[in-house]
Amino acid sequence: MFRAAMAMLMGAAIATMVSMTSINAQEKKAEKEVTIKGSITCAKCDLNLTSSCMTVIKDGDKVYYFDKAAHKKYHADTCQAAKNGTVTGIVGKDAKDKKKLTITVKELKYAD
Repeated sequence: MFRAAMAMLMGAAIATMVSMTSINAQEKKAEKEVTIKGSITCAKCDLNLTSSCMTVIKDGDKVYYFDKAAHKKYHADTCQAAKNGTVTGIVGKDAKDKKKLTITVKELKYAD
């Protein structure tokens, strides 16, 4: 009886792991690269949205916060003066603030 209960428990655990893997794979497939055109600037110095400098791209009413690596790479270019451009990357939501949009930057091009 104990062996049968353990077998059922192991089967349920394996089924749960397989379904979770499937869900994670579907979420990864759903992540598509998008291109956003707008004003690349600082959320603190230009937009007064945050208490510390953060690189963002503003497209109409939407503001997308750059990932940490892209922030470090591009912030000096745009902190004191916004630049128009396009950003290609994967859009998501901030882990702490689900209302805040984020973008993992793959490519950035400033407009001429």
